[in-house]
Amino acid sequence: MTIPTIERFRHETRRRTLTIAATERLTPHMLRLTLSGPELEGFVSLSPGDHIKIFVPDGQGGQAMRDYTPRHHDAAQGTLVIDFALHDAGLATQWALSVQPGDKAEIGGPRGSQVIGGPVARWLLVGDETALPSIARRVEELPRGVFVTTLVAVPGPEDEQPLAIGEGRAFWAHRQDPTDPAPLLEQLAGIEVQPETFVWIAAEAGVARALRDHLLDRGHPPAWLKAAGYWVAGEADASAKDL
Repeated sequence: MTIPTIERFRHETRRRTLTIAATERLTPHMLRLTLSGPELEGFVSLSPGDHIKIFVPDGQGGQAMRDYTPRHHDAAQGTLVIDFALHDAGLATQWALSVQPGDKAEIGGPRGSQVIGGPVARWLLVGDETALPSIARRVEELPRGVFVTTLVAVPGPEDEQPLAIGEGRAFWAHRQDPTDPAPLLEQLAGIEVQPETFVWIAAEAGVARALRDHLLDRGHPPAWLKAAGYWVAGEADASAKDL
């Protein structure tokens, strides 16, 4: 049986100083920033799973780094869109809520891209709101005719976003505790995963691990699954990129 391929690309690592061109509140817990500037020249992001570093004030006179997905890059327009999942205690949240058009923003990367290819006929994309920018971007970039199912956990119905799902299916789970896998597991148990379906999972590390284990227990081939902890409960700026 032919299996999917994961092709890895390395990019030049640069730190770029950009300008906030626009801000937009997409939902109660998601804020979109559009960045622009001549230093975007040469920026490359080949995969919806890419991450860039955002440099934000650490509250002690220095800077902290946080990982975010390049939601959309328009080289012709010279813009980069980043969506921020908002959390009360987050340094990046505080910064994103404070900036206004004309303010400066510093980013670095992405250092590389992992491009999933091969005989993938269908996709199942599962995650929480931190993974929603990546999920939405992948849905938009999939080739025509590839069937996609999404399952995303958000705080409530007001945090659901329209996805360019076409003839696919979009499921939403509403949850209180982002570290509890139960709401996602309950819905995932009812989703049929057909052969030649690549499953991509990203959420809190413990949640992502529980979702991965559930699918493996159902007999889904490990080569057709990629799971990542986009964040780790109780640990600032921690992740588990490959579970």
